[in-house]
Amino acid sequence: MNAALGELGILSALVGATWLVVAARGEVKGAVGRVARPVVVLVGGAAVTMLALQLALLADDFSIAYVINNSRSTTPLVFKVSSAWAALEGSIVLWGLVLAGFTLMVFRQHRRNPDPLGAGALMVLGGVALFFFGMMATIANPFELCTQAIGASCVDSTPVPWADAIVVADGRGPNPLLQNHLLMAIHPPVLYVGYVGLTVPFAFAISALALAQPGIAWARRTKAWTLAAWSFLTVGILLGGWWSYEVLGWGGYWAWDPVENASFLPWLAATAFIHSSFVQMRRGMLQAWNFVLIIGAFSLTILGTFLTRSGAIASVHSFTQSSIGPVLLGFLALVLIGSFGLFARRAHVVAQSPRLESLMSREGAFLANNLLLTVFGAVVLIGTLFPLFVEAFTGDTVGVGRPFFDRFAVPLSFALLLAMGTGPLMPYRIARASIVWERIRVPLRLALGVGAALVILGLREAWPLLSIVAASYVIAAIGAHLLRLSRAGATKRDESLGSSALRVIRSDAGFWGGQLSHIGVAVLAIGIAGSSGLASTHTVSLEPGQRGEFAGYEFTYVRPFTSQDDHRVVTGASIEVARGETGLGIVRPRVNEFQGQAQAVPTPGVLSRVSGDLYFTIIAIDGTGVTLDVWWFPLQWMVWLGGLIAGLGGMWSTVMRRAGAQRVETRSSVRPVTIDG
Repeated sequence: MNAALGELGILSALVGATWLVVAARGEVKGAVGRVARPVVVLVGGAAVTMLALQLALLADDFSIAYVINNSRSTTPLVFKVSSAWAALEGSIVLWGLVLAGFTLMVFRQHRRNPDPLGAGALMVLGGVALFFFGMMATIANPFELCTQAIGASCVDSTPVPWADAIVVADGRGPNPLLQNHLLMAIHPPVLYVGYVGLTVPFAFAISALALAQPGIAWARRTKAWTLAAWSFLTVGILLGGWWSYEVLGWGGYWAWDPVENASFLPWLAATAFIHSSFVQMRRGMLQAWNFVLIIGAFSLTILGTFLTRSGAIASVHSFTQSSIGPVLLGFLALVLIGSFGLFARRAHVVAQSPRLESLMSREGAFLANNLLLTVFGAVVLIGTLFPLFVEAFTGDTVGVGRPFFDRFAVPLSFALLLAMGTGPLMPYRIARASIVWERIRVPLRLALGVGAALVILGLREAWPLLSIVAASYVIAAIGAHLLRLSRAGATKRDESLGSSALRVIRSDAGFWGGQLSHIGVAVLAIGIAGSSGLASTHTVSLEPGQRGEFAGYEFTYVRPFTSQDDHRVVTGASIEVARGETGLGIVRPRVNEFQGQAQAVPTPGVLSRVSGDLYFTIIAIDGTGVTLDVWWFPLQWMVWLGGLIAGLGGMWSTVMRRAGAQRVETRSSVRPVTIDG
């Protein structure tokens, strides 16, 4: 029943996607009103597909291969639900559902103001949906019935929903790493909204190229979509780092893992596009570059999908080897060749834009920002793909480690912070040096004062010190800019400084939402400088009642403990932490052994304070004692807070820009009434 319902959903979505491509093509040519029904069929089919998969998981339908291999009767409810995207086929279902949701929202926008540009975008969205639901119908079908099982694993299956299937007593269960923290239910959907959301600006860009429509229309239409996708991608990456920190027990949150890089690359491209599209809308510049950026951003999401789901790399994030890899690679090649081929055909149209008057201007600062982000992306891309190319052409296995990425990332990040702080303070067209100096001197002095204070307090490490100084400059520059505008408004209107500041923010809420994101990135940079650059570690073995000391803290091993749930056995240690005579609480690092899984998963015990995190991981434990790795991560909380502020700033900017656009649309639709006589 569940398999048949799922197959019906996939088939319906596939029909809807095909129908949408044909109908949208008709609307491009002038036949309005054709796309409503195919959009409904696509969205309905995607929803039914996910519903059927969830029903199969919740009902423990162990006739379906996906359920056998990724769930178990004792798996807690939240992890049964998240198992729908915890493995290859299910993750494609989630991708298709999110894509269908974005297609519906674009359709609703198009229905209010139908035009060829919107119809062309729907046609592209339908084509992308056709590819993903086509994969579900063939090589990534989550509803195949199991025909042969070994133990709790299905090893052979059939896509025919009426075939004879075997029903096993219980499933293997999710990967232990994917059922050890609630974030598994949150991180992937949030990340996918960001990933898939970049399809929308890509679709409008391709539509504009196909229709030979240069200018700012497509950029304006996609601004809110890009900001929303960027915001979700930012928070999704943050949640992924938090999950790694809380689950993997290695003490970090970012290791330049290839799949981490695969989400970071489209984030860099989208960040560059957001900034350069602002210049295009304000000054009509960088038209061609914006097409390149958004094509690149979408292509990088497909590359990330390939890296995650092809099994081409060894990563905690990647799924097993499958036939999906060559198909995704072929689709990526099609996107790149088709998009850039179309771009080349329209180059004579989109390249016609005003020239940059001076590098010493806000446009010049945006250009420098884009250059730095592009170089950053190129470094990450080379470091991620180089091992794959070496293995493909020579058969040798090589690795590109963290030192390579850090060697480039640190100076590039420092330069980006400086550009982030200075760019918004510069006038458009041409900025005189005297004006720029007048606006940056106070923030610069404040930042240097922070650096001097840190040196006096004993901080000597170069790059953490420089990062904190640069981040302080960004925050001070934004604050000084707001203060300058608020003072001018207060003097002009004879109002309080607070009222004037609120008026300034409300008058350009989208811009100040962007500045809030900049503050978030600066706070994140301070957190990274502290938690990575100033971290320390220690390994200690303790017997019950024995005390250890590290980073100014004392901790006592109180006793071991063991507990058993329906799906796992937990073994851990109670550690009492104090500082001087003050008790700070008890942390409980533990090791989890899940039913049906051979791999034991450590869960760290973390004591979080304003000064930083004291982080404990069990290396070995028995009746006589425990061996612990202990880390000290200064200012760790600023990593989480900074990423959250950055994402919320982007979302605020999205909401405010959409609200402003709706007000303009409402005012333009109101016609004055003239009374004669």
